[in-house]
Amino acid sequence: MLAGKGARLALAARSLDKLEALARLLTERGAEVIAIPTDVTIPADRQRLFELTAEQFGGVDILVNNAGIASFGHFAGSSEAILRQIMEVNFFAPAELTRLAIPYLTNGRQPALVNISSMCGRKGLPAWPEYSASKHALVGLTEALRAEMTRFEIDVLLILPGLTKSDLGSHLLRNEGRMKIDFAGGMAPEKVAAGIVNSLEHNITETIIGSDARWMLRVQRFFPRLVDRILARKVRQLYVNSPAMEVRAPKSKAFSPRPRLYEPPSITEQVNSIGGDRKLS
Repeated sequence: MLAGKGARLALAARSLDKLEALARLLTERGAEVIAIPTDVTIPADRQRLFELTAEQFGGVDILVNNAGIASFGHFAGSSEAILRQIMEVNFFAPAELTRLAIPYLTNGRQPALVNISSMCGRKGLPAWPEYSASKHALVGLTEALRAEMTRFEIDVLLILPGLTKSDLGSHLLRNEGRMKIDFAGGMAPEKVAAGIVNSLEHNITETIIGSDARWMLRVQRFFPRLVDRILARKVRQLYVNSPAMEVRAPKSKAFSPRPRLYEPPSITEQVNSIGGDRKLS
């Protein structure tokens, strides 16, 4: 869609074959495109992405942060490694890409930063705890940057899509949740893309895309407790016949108080020191 509107594109992804295939397709349609294999979690790759783009096009006008990863399952059964990986891709990578982009965007033509969050960025959902946390963090960063970037005249736009027909479901770090998530029945990627392009063209600071996202966030805005009750009831229904998870605290050694570095004087000693030669009887 952007290519059809005359944008020159730097495409970044880990999958070189898919990246080059898309670049060839767009080039055949007359677009000016470069494909740059990039892992957004690697600092050198992020730096290289901007250097090659600026070298090819003379600068950067728009950055779209769209890379994402997720895990489906309850937090108690997850791990620190999964949490850190999701935060690395969904939050730290776009944050650092943004930091690198700012010097370029300040010299751009109608510069804009576009962060693709999720409806989970406004309402955390059960079985998506790490994903929700990362998207909440991205929302917070976006809102803070929107005020900061006004002095550089950089537009900062936030996109909140609902369930989308993508391959996210086939690349989940965990897939242990019980609620059925029908990725194949999600909205078409073209619909999300159209919403992003429309946001750019009309400088819409926050765009919610998808009926599920609009319904959830509208009800959440006015009736947050109702949404919490609905979600809690659904979780109880899904786990009604499941035994409670046994969580054992690690065994600790018998308590033995550490010696004090400083032992305060007794009341008698304190009073006697104040009274000089007079002793407390």
